[in-house]
Amino acid sequence: MLPSFEEKSVWVQLISLLVVLGGYFLVSGFMLARGIVVLAPYIPLFIVSVVLLVIVLVVGHILAAVTGTPEKRDERDRLIGWRAESNSSWILAVGVFGALNAIAFSVAPVWIAHILLASLFASEAMKLSLQIVYYRRGV
Repeated sequence: MLPSFEEKSVWVQLISLLVVLGGYFLVSGFMLARGIVVLAPYIPLFIVSVVLLVIVLVVGHILAAVTGTPEKRDERDRLIGWRAESNSSWILAVGVFGALNAIAFSVAPVWIAHILLASLFASEAMKLSLQIVYYRRGV
């Protein structure tokens, strides 16, 4: 059975997120290792990453639409999305709690920003991965 447009869309989102934001974290990790602890130099890198992510997502979704017929989301798609979101949101909560603790201990803002961004990235990657598992398992 061929994957639905929704499943293809999830694959596009996951791969795009891992490649583009994975690249952001790789470059920013090198910057942090070099001792760049002010937030300003990371802003252009983040903006470029977001623009690149949007471009990759648009191209990926166009390819997904061309290789199949886009259909409306049905109840199964919504259930899969809700379940994946529910099972991955704890990652974001842990990251926010970690960032709040970092604030309490006067950690540099660059680290706090990256803790928040990393938890958002990990939560979204987990959600998309779980959606793929649920599509494959047949929820």
